[in-house]
Amino acid sequence: MYSRLAKAYLPTKWGEFDIYSYALSSEDNQPHIAMVSRRIDLENAVPVRIHSECLTGDLFGSLRCDCGEQFEQSMAYIALHGGVMIYLRQEGRGIGLTNKLSAYNLQDKGLDTIEANIHLGFEPDERDFEVAVFILKDLGIDQIDLLTNNPDKVAAISQSDVYLRHRIPIVIPSKSQNEAYLQVKKDIMGHLLT
Repeated sequence: MYSRLAKAYLPTKWGEFDIYSYALSSEDNQPHIAMVSRRIDLENAVPVRIHSECLTGDLFGSLRCDCGEQFEQSMAYIALHGGVMIYLRQEGRGIGLTNKLSAYNLQDKGLDTIEANIHLGFEPDERDFEVAVFILKDLGIDQIDLLTNNPDKVAAISQSDVYLRHRIPIVIPSKSQNEAYLQVKKDIMGHLLT
C-alpha cells in the first residue's frame, strides 16, 4: 500500500509549490512525487498532469520525444491555474532507463517504439496509473481537469472515484527527430493528437 512519506515547501521558476513524496516503503529512494500549487482550489475541478518520468526528455531536453515539452507546458498551466503535477517514476513507459536506451538503439535500426519494447520482452506500455489516483485522493482532490493526450490516463481516472470534468489537450508541435514517434503514439496507441 502506498503512503505519503514527506512534504516540503518548494519555490520554483513556475511559482510556489508544496512537494510530496509517495512510495510503498520509506526505503524507496525513487518515490513518486506530487507538486501541488499553493494556489490550488479544492472546491473546483483541479488541473492535474499525470507525468511519467522521462529523464532524457525532462532533464536533458531530448528531441526523440515530446515529454520534456509536455512537462514544461503542463507546469506553466498548473502554476497559472492552481493545480497538481503528479510525477510518476515510470521511466521509459515503465521499462526503466537502461531498457529505454536499449530501445533507442533498436529504434535507430528501424523499429518503432512499440516494436522495440516488444523486442526487449516488454509490453508496449508497462505503466500503471493506480498510484496517481491514490495520490489525488490523499490530497483531497475528487474532481479534476486532466492535462493529457493519453487515453490510458483518461481511462484510469474515469474508472476511479475521481471525477474527470475535462481533458485538456497538450499541443506540442512535432520535430523531424520525433515525428515518427508521435505518429506511432497517435496511430497505434490512440493518443489524442491533432
